Amino acid sequence: MKTAIIFGSSGFIGNELFKKILFNNIYSKIIIFVRSIPEVNNPKVEIIKTDFNNLHQYKDNIKGNDCYFCIGTTKKDSPDKNEYRRIEHDIPIEVARIAKANSINSFIYVSSIGANANAISNYLKNKGQVEEELKNLNFPKLIIIRPSLLVGGRKSFRLGEVIFTPIMNTLTFFAFGNLKKYKPIKVENVVKAMLYISKNNLDETIFESDELEKIANLN
Repeated sequence: MKTAIIFGSSGFIGNELFKKILFNNIYSKIIIFVRSIPEVNNPKVEIIKTDFNNLHQYKDNIKGNDCYFCIGTTKKDSPDKNEYRRIEHDIPIEVARIAKANSINSFIYVSSIGANANAISNYLKNKGQVEEELKNLNFPKLIIIRPSLLVGGRKSFRLGEVIFTPIMNTLTFFAFGNLKKYKPIKVENVVKAMLYISKNNLDETIFESDELEKIANLN
């Protein structure tokens, strides 16, 4: 059986992913890298309390089949611009380089709709730059997920999602073509699509939000 590695298992998408694979037979082992130890009592889970300022010391632990990177932050949670850049750009690249050195087959990166290395927004620029650098690492299988606004029971309150989700739902109700990808998506559908994509050999590398929705609904 396979081993899954998850960075960001306490986040919105990462936690949904962790719960989903915990209670199915896709993986016989799950390794999670966390800042604080969660209350999990399951023999197939290995918990590694992690100092994210010194990831290289965990290089012998970052071994498995599929590495899911779901870590992200906000300007509110990380107001220092250097720390924000470190979390959004430096950490995923460092993890990916270690994973590649350890011959991990699949790297699954949660990016964002609108990610672009030349974007004005630092958030979208960081995501886009990470995407480009991941492509250069030449993983046997690279999966880049670009969800739109997420719908679900998020633990933390985000005013922007409260305001913009109903607006985007309304605007995209009549949308066609490329506009469809801006429709808010349920977090469980993102995870469902991620797992399907990771298990199957598809021709694409980047999956926009409307594609994730379609894959989730068909499987």
